[in-house]
Amino acid sequence: MVEAHPFLPNLEDETIERMLKQVKAGSIAELFSDIPEPLRLKRKLGIPDGEGEAVVRRELHGRLSKNKTPPESLCFLGGGVYPHYIPAAVDSILSRQEFYTAYTPYQPEISQGMLQALFEYQSMMCDLLGMQVCNSSMYDWASAAGESLRMASRVKGRKTVLVAKGIGQGRLEVIKTYTEPMGVKLRPVEFDTNTGGLDLESLKSGLSKEGGGDVAALYLENPNVFGVIEENVDSAIELVHAAGGLAVVGINPISLSVLRDPGSYGADIVVGEGQPLGVPMNYGGPHMGIFAVKDVGLARSMPGRLIGMTTTKDGREKAFCMVLQTREQHIRREAATSNICTNQALLALAAAAYMSLLGKNGFRKLGEVNLANSHYAAERIGKLNGVKAPLFSGPFFNEFTVGYERRKAPWVFSELAKRGVMGGYPLAEHYFQIREAGSFCVTELHSSDDIGRLVDALAGVI
Repeated sequence: MVEAHPFLPNLEDETIERMLKQVKAGSIAELFSDIPEPLRLKRKLGIPDGEGEAVVRRELHGRLSKNKTPPESLCFLGGGVYPHYIPAAVDSILSRQEFYTAYTPYQPEISQGMLQALFEYQSMMCDLLGMQVCNSSMYDWASAAGESLRMASRVKGRKTVLVAKGIGQGRLEVIKTYTEPMGVKLRPVEFDTNTGGLDLESLKSGLSKEGGGDVAALYLENPNVFGVIEENVDSAIELVHAAGGLAVVGINPISLSVLRDPGSYGADIVVGEGQPLGVPMNYGGPHMGIFAVKDVGLARSMPGRLIGMTTTKDGREKAFCMVLQTREQHIRREAATSNICTNQALLALAAAAYMSLLGKNGFRKLGEVNLANSHYAAERIGKLNGVKAPLFSGPFFNEFTVGYERRKAPWVFSELAKRGVMGGYPLAEHYFQIREAGSFCVTELHSSDDIGRLVDALAGVI
């Protein structure tokens, strides 16, 4: 007998029986018959009985106090989620009810302010990326990368994608999940173990298989997972274009404050993580994925939302509207290329506010500080015995890889955490060619004292 709940009236036995009868099911368990038996929980959930608000709040605070979070714990981790300073004005703008209650404009005719803000976001991102069209937006970098390769396969009518090995492992796993149902094959491209950048000979080999006519796209990241800036990116993209494929580039938007935009070296599709642009780390999410294309022709196949600008009927005022809605709730499900929803529009607004507050000069200054701090940290770490920093000879932005001569990377990572320093994410498990190594990220938030504390902690564990 299921007891009635004041807030969950459908828990009553009579109501449950009527619902099961309506869907022609014999029991609630039957509704989960598609889940394999070994994966089902054979017991009730370990949820205690209800308590008063004060008791629950105390319990939650006790559990949350076990988390190691900045600024109490120094964070030198990157890989797609980066510690950056967010101006207070960003949160203030996001909290305005005009935006907060219309952050996903299902009724765009009454959400002109939000639509204009998203249009401004798209415009700024196009300037930053060197692209003609940018959507607003995707779930995160990984889902944007997966969607981009599905799109490339559709556009080119080909079923093979070259993927650089120097990309984030988490993003690779999502790419596999997105492309496997379409029958898309992933062909790896090696990285140079000296420079850390893309190996052009491996790329040529991948393109030469089956004459290269089966390759829909190349996906690489710049800077890559090792923090290395791809110096051969122009040559790599030329080779892919010559084989009739598209070039898809993953980026950290902050790096474009000092590096060339992807459009300048021939990228067809650009994806990336918008989190550095005014979005908190949020324990890994929610975040915002960047997705842009080089021309309007490709935009017709692009997932997500696209906001356009027109005029009122009398032509006197600007008006904004959705000009591309490929979400399954807006068009026929079989024609949809996206299910993007909820938080992304609000976080795109955060990025627009962040970039507007910094301006062109402030944005460049931010990149210069990131560049200077990370190279200072790498130089100091490199003076320690038992490490090589940076591990690769290729240039880097605000992330770099440190090689360990006497210690296992997971052990170093764990020991640093015990000392209140989060850094040195282990790479060897997925990038076995480099053996024991950890990834470090240094941003404008890290003072010289913070870097000194990192170096001292590292010296104590290696």
